[in-house]
Amino acid sequence: MRSLRLFFFALIGIATTPSYGEITFDVVAPPPNATPIAIVPFANDNNSETLNTIISQDLARSGLFKPADKFPEKPSNSAEITYSVWQAINLDYVVVGTVTPQANNQLTIQYELLSSNQQQRLLGESMTIPPARWRDAAHFISDRIFKQITGFDGSFSTRVAYVLQYKQAGQTRYRLDIADADGRRPTTVLDSEEPILSPSWSPDGQKMAYVSFESGKPAIYSQNLITQERQIISRLKGLNGAPAWSPDGSKLALTLSQDGNPEIYVFEIASKKLTRLTNHYAIDTEARWYPDGRGLIFTSDRGGSPQIYRLDLASQEVKRLTFEGSFNGRGAISPDGKYLAMVHRRAGQSFQIAIQDLQTGGLTRLTETPLDEAPSFSPNSQMIVYATRQGNKGVLGIMSLDGRFKMQLPASEGQVREPAWSP
Repeated sequence: MRSLRLFFFALIGIATTPSYGEITFDVVAPPPNATPIAIVPFANDNNSETLNTIISQDLARSGLFKPADKFPEKPSNSAEITYSVWQAINLDYVVVGTVTPQANNQLTIQYELLSSNQQQRLLGESMTIPPARWRDAAHFISDRIFKQITGFDGSFSTRVAYVLQYKQAGQTRYRLDIADADGRRPTTVLDSEEPILSPSWSPDGQKMAYVSFESGKPAIYSQNLITQERQIISRLKGLNGAPAWSPDGSKLALTLSQDGNPEIYVFEIASKKLTRLTNHYAIDTEARWYPDGRGLIFTSDRGGSPQIYRLDLASQEVKRLTFEGSFNGRGAISPDGKYLAMVHRRAGQSFQIAIQDLQTGGLTRLTETPLDEAPSFSPNSQMIVYATRQGNKGVLGIMSLDGRFKMQLPASEGQVREPAWSP
C-alpha cells in the first residue's frame, strides 16, 4: 500500500474563535438510485467519532451514495475480504482499513477501496496524522473515494461560510461563521451588533470579503482568516455592497453608489485602483466573476425587471442572460463554467432557486419553498448551498444540480443566511 504525505494537513489552520452553534444536516429527500457502498469499521478505531461514520455521512450527503448500515463480515484489509459475500448482497464497493498508533502521539491510517464485482482493490493509501487532524483525514478519504468512483473531485474537505443572526441578552447580534462542509467545527470570524452581509471567499481560501454595518453604514472589509488582519476595501458614501473576488485573487468586484446610482466597480487589491464598469440609470448590483476571469454577471433592472446580465470585460458588451420569470437575481456561475444558479421568481411572491444551462439557455427550477436566496456552488460544481426557511426559522439547504437530492442545515441557535461555499 503506497504512502501519502498529506501536505494538505500541514497547512496553517484558520485562526478564528470557536463557535458553539453548529449546523446539522436533516435529509429531507432521500437520494434516488444512490450507489450502495459499505464503509466497514476500521480496525483499532477507538475514537469517539469513528472514521467509517464520518466517511459514510460524507458520501451520503453527496446524494450519490447509500452507505450500508450492516456488514456481513468486518475485514480490515483486502486480504481478509470474501468477495462473494458482498456480491450476494449487491454491494460492489467496500472500504476497509485500520488505525495504528505511532510514536509522538501520531496515528497511521490505512484504507482500501475494493470492488467485489471486479474482485480487486481500486484504491489503497496510508497517511500519518496527529489526532487533531482526525476529521480532516476522514474528509480526505471521502474525497479520494468519491473521485475514484465518480471521476469528480470531492468537496468534503471544504468549508461553508454563513451569517448567523442570534439573540444575546435579548439583543439581536450577527456572526460570520465558517464550518466544515458537514456543518461541524464552526468558528467565528466576526461577531457584531450590526448586520453582516455577502461573505465571499478569496480563491486561495485564506481571505474573506464581506459587508459590515459596524460603523453605522455599510462598508466592505477583507479579512485574513489566518492572521485575523482586516483591511477596509470601501466605505464611500452611499451603498458599499456585494464584494466578489476575481479568480486570480487580485481584484474585487463591488457595488457602489458613490455617484448616486448603484453601479458595478472593480477594485484592484495591490494598487487600490477603483474602476467603474457600468453606467446606467438602472440599478446594477451583485456582480460575480466567470471562472476564466474574462467577464462578470450582474443583476440589473435595466430591462424593466431584475434580470441577470453578462459583461464582457474586453469589449464592454452587456448581454442579457435570463428571460424566463419576473425576477432573476443573486446569480452564481458554477466553477466549471457550465451553469448559472439564481434566485428565480416565476410569478407571485415566491422566490426559488433555479439553474440555467449556459450552453442551451434552458432553465430548471430546483426548489419549491417560497423564500430561497443566495445560491453558492460547491467547488466541484456538483452541489448548491442556499438559504431557505424551515417554518419561521432561517436555515441552509444543500441540493444536487438535478434537484433530486435535498437536505437542510438548521443551526442549533438563531437564523442562518448568506451561505458561501469555499474553493
